[in-house]
This record gives sequence, structure tokens and C-alpha cells, in this order.
Amino acid sequence: MLHYDLVVIGGGPAGLAAAYSAAQNGVKEILILERDQVTGGILNQCIHNGFGLHYFKEELTGPEYAQRFEELVAETSATVMTDTMVLGITPEKQIYALNPKEGYLTIEAKSIVLAMGCRERTRGAIAIPGDRPAGVFTAGTAQRYINMEGYLVGKRIVILGSGDIGLIMARRMTLEGAKVLAVVELMPYSNGLNRNLVQCLEDYGIPLYLSHTVTDIKGKARVEKVIVSEVDQNKAPIPGTEMEFDCDTLLLSVGLIPENEVSKTAGIELDRRSNGAVVYDDMQTNIEGVFACGNVLHVHDLVDFVTLESMKAGKFAAKYVKAPYAHSDDAIEIGNGERVSYTVPQKIDLSCGEEQTDLFFRVNQVVKKGVITLTASDGRVIFQRRKPTLLPAEMEKITLKKEDLKGEKKVVLSVRMEDEKA
Repeated sequence: MLHYDLVVIGGGPAGLAAAYSAAQNGVKEILILERDQVTGGILNQCIHNGFGLHYFKEELTGPEYAQRFEELVAETSATVMTDTMVLGITPEKQIYALNPKEGYLTIEAKSIVLAMGCRERTRGAIAIPGDRPAGVFTAGTAQRYINMEGYLVGKRIVILGSGDIGLIMARRMTLEGAKVLAVVELMPYSNGLNRNLVQCLEDYGIPLYLSHTVTDIKGKARVEKVIVSEVDQNKAPIPGTEMEFDCDTLLLSVGLIPENEVSKTAGIELDRRSNGAVVYDDMQTNIEGVFACGNVLHVHDLVDFVTLESMKAGKFAAKYVKAPYAHSDDAIEIGNGERVSYTVPQKIDLSCGEEQTDLFFRVNQVVKKGVITLTASDGRVIFQRRKPTLLPAEMEKITLKKEDLKGEKKVVLSVRMEDEKA
């Protein structure tokens, strides 16, 4: 059996940042477990630039960003164990893992940071009808094939979903000589960042069909045609609106899901809205000494924000290693009000953590002239801010002073439009 002060599950940007932060805060015995053969996570296949503008104040590619933190972690006493699959964890902070060299491992930790990232939804998850030919890929799989393995996955492409990976792959496939016929989006708005809409679609003349979806896939050995239909307000296909695209490949960018199968083995409470763990403002879960950060907690837009959140998780994991602490039963619960999909953290403890905390959230529809309001149970307005536009594709953040929350049991975050009554 192995013993460590802190075990970080996941060696991507979240795990590396958490481990580095914990080391900076005095933890010596740190173990990073990574199931891939190298650390860096999804950044290794994101060879485009645009990373690091917030954290490093310069523009980097994904591998460059990952390398920065790999070098920082290398300067600490942390041990990195790659090619290692974590099978489960217990509430007592025992970790069961497997790798080709040591075989089956049991690891005891004083504290654990969950940083397993997220996974893509597949064709089966959204039940696209039609034939079952080759040529249907998730956008992330196609990205790995082309950027890391050197394979062009197709020549005539249709992309379902306008998430950031899908938009970036529309540009990437175009640059490699493929023809992207269309990007199709179920919702009446794009699910990607506005900068990616401009740089990846508009700059290359790639059409975007909003309120449309794929209703049939045709082909025997390989995809031959994709049928796209317009949808109504209930997201149901409208008969008579079918468009036929002659293509050999369909890429799916239809959402990301936090990778929480391991979390479930420990009995960690999950939020059905974010699909990540329920955490306090110090990033601790309902299991004492187990913290969560990055895309395993909620799907982020920018890796810079993953880094900042993970640094916070590493800091408080280090605090727990030095002096274990528990959260009080009267922590404030954050409720999701009108037009709010989810909030992170879901609980704020006034008795520990920092004097102020960042509250992240997403809206569930496009809001013009929005008013963000945090309201107490008696109707008192604790926080209010106006913002011209709020988009479901872009994560929002407000900063709260804990002294403003004293005496509350539950507060509700909501978003309304300026012309609506409060």
C-alpha cells in the first residue's frame, strides 16, 4: 500500500495546477495519477492558439500551456504516475488504481483532488436515427486523429453542434483541405464562444444552420449522405424542411459531460444541473478532504479559468492536509433562479475559506439587457449587476463578499431583463 499526503486524480490542466498550488502551500508528498501515457490532458491535441491570455498574459497553443505547468510541477517534489487507471475511491480516501508496471495499487491519502476532466456525448447519447456506417466521429476524437495521429478523418464534412470543439474542427478540417459543408445547431443560438464563430466559420465562409438537426444518416460501409431538418420551438423536426448533404463524415459536437464515474464510487453528491460534484466555496465536496476542480466539476470555456479554480482547490487541499477541517451544517445554499442553469459553488461556508468568493453560473437562454440579481430569502437584494448580453455558451462570474451573506440560509441567483419587473 502506498501513502501520500495528497493524491490528484488527473494530470490535465486542472490536476497539474492543483498539484502545483498544493506544493506551493507546503505539501511535500503529492501523487498525480494520469490514465494517458503523458500529462497535459486535452491540451495536447489543441494545437491552435488562444490559450493563456488571462493567466500568462500571452497567447499560447494548448501544448505550450500544458508544458508551462508540467515544468512548474517538475520543480516540486510531486510524483507523476502515468498510464494509470483509477478504478475507484472510498469515503476514507483510499484509491484503487491499475497500471502495467505495478499492477493493482491501493493508495491511502490524507486528501484527494478530483481533476478527471470531461467526456463527449456520442451518437448513442442523442439517438440519431439512420444507418450505422463508418465516418461518424465525435469532434474531439477527430481532433486527436488529425492533430496527434496524423490521420485526415474525411474530405466532405458535416458538423452537428456549434460547441467550441466543433467550431475549431470546422476550421481545422478546412485548413487540411477538407470541405466543411455545414455546421448544424439544434438551438436557436450557437453554443460556442463568439470569437470562435467569427474566426472558425465566418472567416472561412462555412454556413451555420441554427434551429436545425440531423434526422438521418445514410450509407453502407461509409457515410454517404446526411439529412438535416429544421426544428420547431419544441426541438421537433419539421416535415418538409429536409436538406440533403452528400458527405463522407459527420462530426458530433453535442456537449460535454463531467467524468464523474469515479466520484460516484465514493458517494460524492452530484449536481444534476452541472453533472459535477456539489462543492463548497473552497472546492471541497461533501466528503471531507476530497476536492473537485476543472471540467470534472463543471465544463469551462477557457483553460485559464480551470487553472485559477484548480489553484484554489490545491490551496485548500493543502490546508486540509495540515489541519483537517469540516464544514458547518449552516452553510449557505445557492439556489438557481430564473434563467440560471447552474451555479458553482453550490454552498458557501462563512466560517472558513476566503473573505470573498467567486460564483460561476450559466444562463439557459440568450438574455439581452440582463440584470443579474442575488436575492435573500426575505427578498433583500444582496448583489445586482447589469450586463448587456448573457449567452448560454459563455460562463459568467460574480464576486461576493461573505460579510454580505451573514444571517442567510439560502440565497437565489436569477437573471432577468431590464424591462421586466423584479
